[in-house]
Amino acid sequence: MNESIVRLRALEPEDLEMLYQIENDRELWNVGVTNVPYSRYTLHDYIASQKGDIYVDRQVRMMIENGAGETVGIADIVNFDPQHRKAEIGIIVVNGQRRQGFALEALRQLADYATTTLHLHQLYAYVDVENEPSLMLFKKAGYSGQAVLAQWLFDGKNYHDVVLMQYFL
Repeated sequence: MNESIVRLRALEPEDLEMLYQIENDRELWNVGVTNVPYSRYTLHDYIASQKGDIYVDRQVRMMIENGAGETVGIADIVNFDPQHRKAEIGIIVVNGQRRQGFALEALRQLADYATTTLHLHQLYAYVDVENEPSLMLFKKAGYSGQAVLAQWLFDGKNYHDVVLMQYFL
């Protein structure tokens, strides 16, 4: 796949509206650990307070742009653990931009960044067992399911099992 279809870049103040929409989309809350709405003010402060140093912040959030320069999603590296050379990964491509290869290419670029810049040994993600599109995405990117964690996520009504997906670099 042509790498030019995606570019990962740092958060900019102009990303506030997209960040606000994604963080406050209740349909996405069950795929992560966020379950409260965020104000624009809080997100503005988040963007402004990032040091841009994963060793200080223990995370990095990057915007995903398509080949036309349009922002189509967000990719996160969180729970960065330099001692054990691993980090958790998260990715969201907005509705209307999915199934075009953006997420797969972003995962490939994140793996390259994790290898060449951060010198990590592994990336991992927790994926709801019922989220077939995400499970297929991670498998296509070379991740393998290592364990099922029972009742790992709570959506406000029900508990959901997740698959621990790992990618060894």
